[in-house]
Amino acid sequence: MTDAFLERCRQLIGASHVLTSHADMASYLTDWRGRFTGRARAVLRPASAAEVAQLVQACGEFRVPLVPQGGKTGLVLGSVPDDSGLEVVLSLTRLNRIVHIDTANRTMLVQAGCILQQIQEAAEEAGLLFPLSLAAEGSCTIGGNLSTNAGGTAVLRYGNTRELCLGLEVVTAQGEVWDGLRGLRKDNTGYDLRDLFIGAEGTLGVITAAVLKLYPQPKATITALVALGSPRRALELLSLAQDYCGASLTAYELMSDVCLRLVARHFPHLPRPFAQEHAQYALLEVSSNESEEHAIGLLEGAIGDALEQGIIDDAVVATSLAQSRALWNIREHIPLAQAADGKNLKHDVSLPISRIADFIDQTAAQLQQAFPGCQLVCFGHLGDGNLHYNVAPAEGQSHDDFLAHQAAVSRIVHDSVHVFGGSISAEHGIGALKRSDLTRYKSAVELNMMRAIKTALDPLGIMNPGKIL
Repeated sequence: MTDAFLERCRQLIGASHVLTSHADMASYLTDWRGRFTGRARAVLRPASAAEVAQLVQACGEFRVPLVPQGGKTGLVLGSVPDDSGLEVVLSLTRLNRIVHIDTANRTMLVQAGCILQQIQEAAEEAGLLFPLSLAAEGSCTIGGNLSTNAGGTAVLRYGNTRELCLGLEVVTAQGEVWDGLRGLRKDNTGYDLRDLFIGAEGTLGVITAAVLKLYPQPKATITALVALGSPRRALELLSLAQDYCGASLTAYELMSDVCLRLVARHFPHLPRPFAQEHAQYALLEVSSNESEEHAIGLLEGAIGDALEQGIIDDAVVATSLAQSRALWNIREHIPLAQAADGKNLKHDVSLPISRIADFIDQTAAQLQQAFPGCQLVCFGHLGDGNLHYNVAPAEGQSHDDFLAHQAAVSRIVHDSVHVFGGSISAEHGIGALKRSDLTRYKSAVELNMMRAIKTALDPLGIMNPGKIL
């Protein structure tokens, strides 16, 4: 029997870009961590906003739900289909052109399927900087970054992806193309439609292009790793470093001793900067638009003062690009070391910076009481309040047995986040994985407003159904 909907799709974008065999679709159906595999009616691979619009119109006509997908690096099942087999995956990876760089306006117009690293490199070739940087930058796409309002390591200075975007092109749920690609820093002409779609995880429309902000390339970037006795000390150092460095403090990462021991165990070739182990470590990066001497002066001034006050125990300042890269490698290998060590329960949370130390202490005590011996792998972007608060089984405990407690562990962590005035998702979104949690921590007023927006913009409910709401 002929499938009229798929025939329409083949007519619109060509049969070779309508994938229906299991072998062809397989790589589009499994989530980044390999823990869930969905089913799809087809994978559709358009090459332009016009083709996306035509496909969305067809989905509306035939009442076919669709799942927009970029680099598929998300961690909350937001870009993979469910297991019904009724949904289609709308892959945007063929929309991969950098359309234009405006050096005078310091903007870049890109299609949604551009790989983040490709955008970074294009900006650098133009003598400018696109500062969004995260572990998956070699495979994630800017459309996905925008759809989840991704953060990364430089949020402290430059902000989340939302702050790095001036305009969008979006295909609505009705298959219309909204051209909001205005490279304006001021546009006070009504509701900010751009901000509706950023962070909406494809539930309101499909982002197909964006105008991104570019910045001057810093003349110098200096990195240091410091050893501290507690998260509270790390907060004291953050405040002192901000006083010294101001906006030049680009990144401030916190890592526990558990994190560095994991990295040392699984990646012994990486450097071990300190002869002794310490309870906590902070990675600082200072960038200057003046000179290397200026950047070094800022960072060394902050570290020297912190040593005199007893805030930190020790410090290593990178004196070359290679040393700086080596220090960042330690931080970036934490997730890889976790994966090599076995399964664990991940939590991407944010808190008011002033309350992070209390959160870490009290949540650890609750988890140890409920799951004695569990290992807390806590690290993240302390400068903007974002922690990756991961929980691994006790030594010798079966990882699969521990994962059976996922709901109970996450309830402790997320309830504690809520008590401390935080958010259960800092930079990965809600997707399908955290959907039920959202109803526990969002007020009825918030949820009703969100549902009203969803109903108004997607009355047929075909845009990434089952995600967020």
